[in-house]
Amino acid sequence: LEYCLSSTMPKAGRRRKKTRTHVAEDETTQSALSSAEALKVPKSLVIRRGKVESEVVELVDDLRKLMLPFTAIHFKEPARNSKLTLIRYSKELAMPMGISHILAFSQNEEHLNLRLARVPDGPTMSFHVEQFSLCRHVKAIQRRPYTSAGAFQQPPVVVTNNFGDATAPPQVKLMRITFQSMFPAINVATVKLADCRRVVLFNLIRDEEKDVVQVRHFAIKATPVGINKKVRRLIQTKVPNLHSVQDIADYIAGSSTAMTETGNASDSEPEDETSHVVLSQKYAGRGNVKSQKSALKLVELGPRLSLHLFKVERGLGGGDVMYHAHITKTAQEVKELKERKQKEAMLKKQRREEQERNVERKRKAAEEKREGKRKRREEREEMAMNNLRKGKVAEDENDESDEEEKSEQSESEDKEEENESAEE
Repeated sequence: LEYCLSSTMPKAGRRRKKTRTHVAEDETTQSALSSAEALKVPKSLVIRRGKVESEVVELVDDLRKLMLPFTAIHFKEPARNSKLTLIRYSKELAMPMGISHILAFSQNEEHLNLRLARVPDGPTMSFHVEQFSLCRHVKAIQRRPYTSAGAFQQPPVVVTNNFGDATAPPQVKLMRITFQSMFPAINVATVKLADCRRVVLFNLIRDEEKDVVQVRHFAIKATPVGINKKVRRLIQTKVPNLHSVQDIADYIAGSSTAMTETGNASDSEPEDETSHVVLSQKYAGRGNVKSQKSALKLVELGPRLSLHLFKVERGLGGGDVMYHAHITKTAQEVKELKERKQKEAMLKKQRREEQERNVERKRKAAEEKREGKRKRREEREEMAMNNLRKGKVAEDENDESDEEEKSEQSESEDKEEENESAEE
């Protein structure tokens, strides 16, 4: 104890000196690397546009929780932004905040629509929301709903199923790539097992009429296996009722009918042996240590979505249509539409350039007018100063003439006095 105090406390009469516990040589390099890595992480913005039902408002909140942690969870939509286009959203809100994807819900009399856009260059995919279930609906049908705030501190693992291979249609490939790019990529070599707490599943159901993408959100729950069920209850801090036993050993040996505080609820191990894995690292939950066999179980968190892709547009909702599920056009019609879009873009560019020239011309005219006013003001000031100078000179000349007259009068008076004295 004496050695510890002498090594940590300063000597009497000296000031305590702070010891740096980090290396400051590469602080600039580390900050640059961290900022570069942060720029690569995709960030999302889930919004609603126009008037929607209260259930859609709750769906927006649930989808923001699904996109955690790289999303604007507490984003407030001002009323003045309800009719903004995706391009305006991108310029005024998304790009300043570093947003990479915008998910916009809108509702009309027939459909609930979802537009998924990549910022800032697109493309934009439009979906019909065929069906959806909120998180509270999913939890209402579960016997033991899963709640864990720590599971939302890391991004989920993305699983895409039945999207085909290289021979899949272009719109299917685009959906798969877009869904994967909405979440950070996982480096298998460096990922921590404890960070993989959730799974987002995108399952494509192909039909002759239309293709539907089902979105599901699960939590990964691990339970240790290979040990006695009652011991596992003790490990998981479920205190049993021991009023009918004399010792804890009697409870573990099974010589009594002691129950846990949760009653007769079954907490047996899963019978499916394929869900048993040996953990390579420590995982969330008591008893899930390294090299321990645990049973993995998926618990649905919600929300559920069934999406039907009906349109793909180039850019942020204002470009030409690359794919449409209900409208098919011939090559000639596509060519004519493309030429018309190019003409519209050219006319828009010409109008913008003409407007810029008019603005520049008006600016120059206003500047010339200000310059003319300034010159006239300076001329007036200079004339006033000249007039003041001339008036002062005239006054000086008058003063000099008066002084000369006075001096001449005094001289004449002196001469008269001399003459009078001489006569006397």
